[in-house]
Amino acid sequence: MKAIIAIDSFKGSLSSLQAGEAVREGILRVCKDAAVQVRPLADGGEGTVEALTIGMGGELRTVTVTGPLGEKADAQYGILDDGVTAIVEMSAAAGITMVPDGKRNPLYTTTYGVGEMIRDAIRKGCRRFIVGIGGSATNDGGVSMLQALGYGMLDENGRQVSFGAQGLQMLKSITDDKVIPELRDCSFRIACDVRNPLCGESGCSAVYGPQKGATPSMIVQMDKWLKEYADLAAAFNPGADPEYPGTGAAGGLGFAFLSFTNAVLESGIHIVLDETRLEEYVKDADVVITGEGRLDGQTVMGKAPIGVAKLAKKYGKPVIAFAGCVTPGAVKCNEHGIDAFFPILRGVVTLQEAMDSLNARKNMADTVEQVFRLMNVLSDA
Repeated sequence: MKAIIAIDSFKGSLSSLQAGEAVREGILRVCKDAAVQVRPLADGGEGTVEALTIGMGGELRTVTVTGPLGEKADAQYGILDDGVTAIVEMSAAAGITMVPDGKRNPLYTTTYGVGEMIRDAIRKGCRRFIVGIGGSATNDGGVSMLQALGYGMLDENGRQVSFGAQGLQMLKSITDDKVIPELRDCSFRIACDVRNPLCGESGCSAVYGPQKGATPSMIVQMDKWLKEYADLAAAFNPGADPEYPGTGAAGGLGFAFLSFTNAVLESGIHIVLDETRLEEYVKDADVVITGEGRLDGQTVMGKAPIGVAKLAKKYGKPVIAFAGCVTPGAVKCNEHGIDAFFPILRGVVTLQEAMDSLNARKNMADTVEQVFRLMNVLSDA
């Protein structure tokens, strides 16, 4: 039997590869001669850097950058073994979890550190970038990131505007004479699963501003400033389009990438499946194993396990999913390629006990073992 495992992380408990190894252990307890391969899986959000970098034989790198509040922070990104591909999560430098509730204010939070990560990777020889832009604390239109890459985002006196959305208010001109030269040779695959435009009722300020600390009056102001920024960007680059789906992602970071770099916005899971070449492994498998920490009705909305299941069904492969927990809504997964799913909890425990990595690994391996015992019985019947 040949089994391919591509399972998302159980956040706070098991990484993608740790979960995969636990599944592998459970299978081999029953099918000792099985050929079992573990492939990394993520959806472009949290955990993507670790899953892809470690899973594809790369190296994690930590660099000191400017955090979302302007303070120094350590951010981690990955460089794959080809030496030219970097895996970056914007949340490592400008994530909302880096900002305490009482200090969340998009007028001041900055994406400068995201640009610093990219700049560091360029200096290390990277020219291909896979960038996850979920979980931002910012609404600055990516202006600060662009400043870190050498763009002049200038006020009426020719000085760089200040960090945060407040800087947009002062923005009067854009220059590129000091952009790091290597940027022109770089390409960016941006993992973006939202369709919001930059401005308006569905724009980043109105939809995502409140969770980042924006008041109603701030939202109105920021939306106005972003419209003015988009007009300046269009004068600088006629291809800049604030209505393009996804330009409002991460407080306008999607717009910055599309307008000022060689970038495309793509589904996160599509990027991961493509970059890991999972299809090459799945097409020859006898069974495909996937899953995530929680299977529910939202899983079918473009999350990683469904991406794996759709790929497996392209070749008619059976798909089994394992999860830390499942909800009644998870039955939708059966309509989208997952043939059967199983929660791994094996008793009444506290959340802390369930999340403990040693417990989770044991629960996973034990549950997988029993499922494959049943499969063996049925195959011999």
